[in-house]
Amino acid sequence: MRALLRAFALAIILVATSHPAASAEVKAPNDGSVLPFPPTPSASVAGPTLQDSKHVRRIEPNRLPPNAPNILIVLLDDVGFGLPDTFGGGIATPTLTRLANEGISYNTFHTTSICSPTRAALLTGRNHQRVGSGTIAERALDFDGYTGVIPKSAATVAEVLRDYGYKTAAFGKWHNTPATETTAMGPFDRWPTGYGFDYFYGFLAGETSQYEPRLFENTTAIEPPHDPKYHLTEDMADKALAWLRKRQAFAPDKPFLMYWAPGAAHGPHHIFKEWADKYKGKFDSGWDAYRERVFARQKQLGWIPPNAKLTERAETMASWDSIPEAERPFQRRLMEVFAGFVEHTDAQVGRLVDGIEQLGLRDNTIIFYIFGDNGSSAEGQNGTISELLAQNMIPNTIEQQLAALDKIGGLDALGTNKVENMYHAGWAWAGGTPFHHTKLVASHFGGTRNPLVISWPKGIKPDRIPRPQFHHVNDIAPTIYQILGVKPPKVVEGVRQDPIDGVSMAYTFASAGAPGRKTTQYFENNGSRAIYHDGWIAATFGPLTPWLSVSPGLATWDANKDVWELYDLTNDFSEADNLAAKEPKRLAEMKQLFLKEAEANKVFPVGAGLWTRLHPEDRVKVPYTHWAFDSTTTRLPEFAAPGVGRESNLVTVDVDVNESASGVLYALGGIGGGLTLYMDKGHLVYEYNMMEIERYIGRTEEPIAPGRHKITVNTKIAKPAAAADVVIAVDGAEAL
Repeated sequence: MRALLRAFALAIILVATSHPAASAEVKAPNDGSVLPFPPTPSASVAGPTLQDSKHVRRIEPNRLPPNAPNILIVLLDDVGFGLPDTFGGGIATPTLTRLANEGISYNTFHTTSICSPTRAALLTGRNHQRVGSGTIAERALDFDGYTGVIPKSAATVAEVLRDYGYKTAAFGKWHNTPATETTAMGPFDRWPTGYGFDYFYGFLAGETSQYEPRLFENTTAIEPPHDPKYHLTEDMADKALAWLRKRQAFAPDKPFLMYWAPGAAHGPHHIFKEWADKYKGKFDSGWDAYRERVFARQKQLGWIPPNAKLTERAETMASWDSIPEAERPFQRRLMEVFAGFVEHTDAQVGRLVDGIEQLGLRDNTIIFYIFGDNGSSAEGQNGTISELLAQNMIPNTIEQQLAALDKIGGLDALGTNKVENMYHAGWAWAGGTPFHHTKLVASHFGGTRNPLVISWPKGIKPDRIPRPQFHHVNDIAPTIYQILGVKPPKVVEGVRQDPIDGVSMAYTFASAGAPGRKTTQYFENNGSRAIYHDGWIAATFGPLTPWLSVSPGLATWDANKDVWELYDLTNDFSEADNLAAKEPKRLAEMKQLFLKEAEANKVFPVGAGLWTRLHPEDRVKVPYTHWAFDSTTTRLPEFAAPGVGRESNLVTVDVDVNESASGVLYALGGIGGGLTLYMDKGHLVYEYNMMEIERYIGRTEEPIAPGRHKITVNTKIAKPAAAADVVIAVDGAEAL
């Protein structure tokens, strides 16, 4: 109690002596006499003295307009146009609905069809290849538009606004740092805190477990708690609210910019059973019937035009009727889990909005709620308990997966930390109603068109009429700049800046019918490409079919032989009527315009994002061929680690064991796939998890004697994806 009272009294004294009218005296330490303050200067002092001076504190310049708004950007992951019930879909999104009712919505807003590129365009206001982000960070390579490095000539909106006085924070998925630069040694100038964010809490890769995520706070690794009630998206909301309260306490006069980008609903689809169970039976009729229902509701709500058409399923996409009856419960449950995951995510956005309101900040906070960084993902292909099966193009059957699932709890295991499940590509296609295709397809709107809601009570009057102007994710940054009266800087930290490609959307705030101001926008991803110009779009699908394990013709693809389509978007909302044969001249002009835009934006070589699919040996990697680790080595990302499960290698372990020793010697990967060498009660165990559908375990018959030993693991792999021959020896004698 005494310490508390002293602390309280000290606070009172500090407040009192800082008052302009207060006087101050300093007592001499020994005799108790009182000295005047400031002291009388010596007569020998030359020039201005303290006694002659008047102190006037410098005023920090305010470069922002009065009452500059707070800014919240919410970016969901891998969710498509036809999912939220706000706009006719089958998944409850009450927060999106609330913000739409309090603001305005856009039904012709576009992304790049893939994660890292969309985020780079959003943060910089520039086209994705212009800022080195033509593909995801893990597939980056040394073509100018595909380096995976946002250049310093493209300052992010966070960098610009921080220089104007904003407090900035990023939460959740980043995915814009080179994959080899995410170790404890950095460099850190390409992490969020190097791109303008004062604070970062989240993960750097493209995905992570929702239950056991690999997180960073700023640049410090954070280990996940061992808590069965933990969920990353909830943690993100907690941390964001805590940051807001700190900002309110320490810098209440400074507006904030918050970028809140959950890993949801990217795979793996992780959510608690009670959320998934909300959707039991709601998808029993399959994805074809789902599209019909959603399409009707979209028209009923006025979300799409009355003359819009429902596009047809691609020939290579499975119909629901083609799914054997025995497999349908598995496919239904995968969609129920995904739907619960999406609703849970929207609920966390709601917690964040509620927190802003409770702090009294909601009226002057502009919220951009971007429902998806691309369309719904078909990367689960035929439905999977391990999304890595599809990403590694490993052939498998549903029978194999169901057999593996039965060993860990059956259908009830879906959505838990025992699996890394993703739904069938048919559900992803349905999630893009009424459009063609899915994520990774830049040619058609199933990959690139996402709902956008903007809500700003102080600055935007609510209006239920959808904004039909053609816009793109690179338009968000210039919209913010116009709202604030900020001119994009020509030089940032000595680096001359690249031009802004986006167009401000602020002109649409007060008028749903305002003529669109974005005249041209190109799209390109993995050779899939399109060009929009003045109400028309020309497009070609490209060589990659995301929902197939093997894309026919990928290895022999010639971009010059691609067949292009042409659509009149003023009369064809969903790209349903191909006019290429009727308008060959216009199509030829559009193709030439694409080439012009591609050259200006570093798109060439077209399809560069496919390179590592065809040449895996050229993947981004560190230059090392030898590593020395000890017990302090943790959290080494795969792209900076030795390829112990991918290529021939030799591992040597010097170990000192006691009797009945247990513990991990090394491990790569996790429940979704990987390998490990560990001790179990004195026995040496080698385990290889082949994406959950197969598991190989070797165990020494006898325990290893206590003391020092040298263990070698010699792995021979003839070629990528070939079987491995593993020989394990202890002190030179073969043990496994």
